[in-house]
Amino acid sequence: MPASPEIVQHVIATYHDAARAGASTSSRKGNVVVLGPADASDVMVTGDLHGNRLNFSKLLAVADLEGNPRRHLVMQEVCHGGPVYPQGGCMSHLMLEDVARLKTEFPDRLHFLLSNHELSELTDYPIVKSNRMLNLTFRCGMKAQYGAAADQVREAMLGFLSSCPLAVRLSNGTFISHSLPEGVDARPFDASVFDRPIRPGDLYGEGAVFRLVWGRDYREANAAAFAKTVGARVLVNGHEPCPDGFQAPNDYQLILDCAGPECAYVVIPVDEVVTHKQLLERVQRLE
Repeated sequence: MPASPEIVQHVIATYHDAARAGASTSSRKGNVVVLGPADASDVMVTGDLHGNRLNFSKLLAVADLEGNPRRHLVMQEVCHGGPVYPQGGCMSHLMLEDVARLKTEFPDRLHFLLSNHELSELTDYPIVKSNRMLNLTFRCGMKAQYGAAADQVREAMLGFLSSCPLAVRLSNGTFISHSLPEGVDARPFDASVFDRPIRPGDLYGEGAVFRLVWGRDYREANAAAFAKTVGARVLVNGHEPCPDGFQAPNDYQLILDCAGPECAYVVIPVDEVVTHKQLLERVQRLE
């Protein structure tokens, strides 16, 4: 049975409030959240979740934003995956709603990065895995939950996704984004996208946002070129499945994954310069 009109309106209002919070985050500069010691003591970064409710709940307990008032939490990629409705349809839209609610509760300390699966919802870019079109199963899930009101909820959801930052930059030289573009050492990346309004062309093909969230070029030379482009010492990303929960494909990157049984996260002090080696030493796994 679809959700009541009262629940539908509550979800829509939450998405609208979260979108406003995203656009007005106090530490946001352009499309990047910039954090220094005056803003935070540390930043906890998690990886892709893809509907894994157990890991989501455990990570929030570790973050304990209520009990750590100077901690910021960076999350990414919750859509597409996890449990399904009895009649079919992906339930991960409920986790995205939870993220929006968290953004309204902690508007300046919860940062949800735009990721490729969320971008695919924003642009109707099809993603197929295991012979399933993930966008379609996601919409079927929203239809199962909201019935005739599903399109209204989806419109509000897209407004929230449009408000999400592309990256979080720490004053200690850490740059956090969902992924990094391919071939930056061979063809320049339009880093102006971090500072200016996002244009429609940025979201597709060779556009800057598309390149940023879809890239899987983990060569040392590419990571070094991107780090130089954004003025970073180390890069923290998601996007890539990691059987061990994390990996370090080169001397610049840390990749985190929270979608599987091995779920890794990292807590980064803002007032200390952290080397790549020190960053890896700080990685922790959920118990």
